[in-house]
Amino acid sequence: MRLKTPATALKQSLKSRHMTMIALGGSIGTGLFLASGSAISSSGPGGAILAYAAVGLMVYFLMTSLGEMATYMPDSGSFSTYGTRFVSPAFGFAVGWNFWYNWAITIAAELSAATVIIKYWFPDSPSFLWSLLFLAIMFALNILSAKGYGESEYWFAIIKIAVVIIFLIVGILMIFGIMGGKPVGFENFNLGGSSFHGGFFAFVGVFMAAGFSFQGTELIGVAAGESENPRQNVPRAIKQVFWRILIFYILAIIVIGFLIPYTNPNLLKTNLNNIGVSPFTLVFQKAGLAFAASVMNAVILSSVLSAGNSGMYASTRVLYAMAKDGLAPKFLSRLNSRGVPVYALLITTAIGMLAFLASLFGDGVVYNWLLNASGMCGFINWLGIAVCHYRFRRAFLAQGHSLDELPYRARWFPFGPIFAFILCIIAILGQNTGAFTGSKIDWYGILVTYVSIPLFLAVWFGYKWKKKTKLTPLEQCDLTTHDPR
Repeated sequence: MRLKTPATALKQSLKSRHMTMIALGGSIGTGLFLASGSAISSSGPGGAILAYAAVGLMVYFLMTSLGEMATYMPDSGSFSTYGTRFVSPAFGFAVGWNFWYNWAITIAAELSAATVIIKYWFPDSPSFLWSLLFLAIMFALNILSAKGYGESEYWFAIIKIAVVIIFLIVGILMIFGIMGGKPVGFENFNLGGSSFHGGFFAFVGVFMAAGFSFQGTELIGVAAGESENPRQNVPRAIKQVFWRILIFYILAIIVIGFLIPYTNPNLLKTNLNNIGVSPFTLVFQKAGLAFAASVMNAVILSSVLSAGNSGMYASTRVLYAMAKDGLAPKFLSRLNSRGVPVYALLITTAIGMLAFLASLFGDGVVYNWLLNASGMCGFINWLGIAVCHYRFRRAFLAQGHSLDELPYRARWFPFGPIFAFILCIIAILGQNTGAFTGSKIDWYGILVTYVSIPLFLAVWFGYKWKKKTKLTPLEQCDLTTHDPR
């Protein structure tokens, strides 16, 4: 029997349609299907629209920043690689491990969520078996090849997009009275004389939830390293981000705001344990579609598995790239014959097994803990994108290059990355304003919410102190487009 020879590099097997659907489906999930309801309830339809629009604009600028770097220098370790080259080795080390931790923990969080969702149909089934089954499915999809991940995400995204489009069509028909009775008018948008509700801190809370909802769009930067033609496919996918946010999030919130009063108590219950009162379910039921709860439960389950699948892919590739750069153990850079970093995948999968704790301590408790642990890391990743792009563009010009050499150029520089940087800082600091505004400071809430910040800084400055690294001068930033290792 002839043994297969390990590959020497990642295989560029992701097609244009895979890249587009990774961009389109990256952030369509529980943030839209569930969190949008509580956002409207907390801040009113006007506050929810404004918060999601602001975060959407920030994400658009971040994606154009990432797109400029990823088309010029496609690399599966994008966050770590760009941080190392354009800021400092210590910054790249910290950003890379933060990204890996974020998405590795997300695998566990999404598996915990999946066990909660599946109990809608099988309430007495053991969490352990469901976690094991879903983890095995994700591992199988990722061990095949990058194309296996791309193909699965393509179909996961198709399901989500189809449901959102059907929802928007049904909702618009209901607004104009073509379906479900008479036209609704603007009554629900003007309850209490305003479409805004809850005040400033309620708006800040919705802003935080919106930011978490959009996390996942940055995966296009990792996938660029295995795209067949990143200089064409990445810009095409990036352009989808703005329209996806506009159509899928903003228009969906507008439809919900028209049809469901923000005083509806069911909107406050839109969580994993109450799929039956997802705002999408409420609208479908109002239209007379009695099977809405089961359908939405299945769609949300596919969204959760999609997020876990993406987390496994992205964290594995970044861990592989860090190993190639000497920022992680060398054995993690080994590939199998299909070009999959198998040891990095195994380590990442082992972290996903944390989801099995759900069977011991209760699904909701573990899910919320894991969610809090990974949520802040996502904003730190975005902050890193803004910093890296600002430094990349300045270094590019400082070394005598012309902007005409860039295959894709981010518009509104330097406003875009600066705007994104400021909003990311606000999002990071405002993660849990309620812990400070009550009659008594909630130290436990502060610890759970903000623990990722000192950990990130400790890794950054610890590496900087140990390796004696400094900020890389603009004139010395490595802008070579080939793999220098």
